[in-house]
Amino acid sequence: MSGETPKQLLHLVFGGELKKLSGVEFRDLEGLDIVGIFPDYKSAEAAWRAKAQATVDNAHMRYFIVHLHRLLDPDAIAPKPA
Repeated sequence: MSGETPKQLLHLVFGGELKKLSGVEFRDLEGLDIVGIFPDYKSAEAAWRAKAQATVDNAHMRYFIVHLHRLLDPDAIAPKPA
């Protein structure tokens, strides 16, 4: 049905400076950059891409997308992103 609102699939975008390039342990947890929570993967990916591009000169800086909807409702099957 074309009039239906798409299901809200929350995504968190955050990043910070890693201790080692080969891991995912952050140097400073208090300094994490919480970019935001987004209603769908597409908008989360756009925010992630902008932050990653802005920090490309720092090899230890990494940004991540967390699928919050999977943590909130692990039994639900999420549709594939378009």
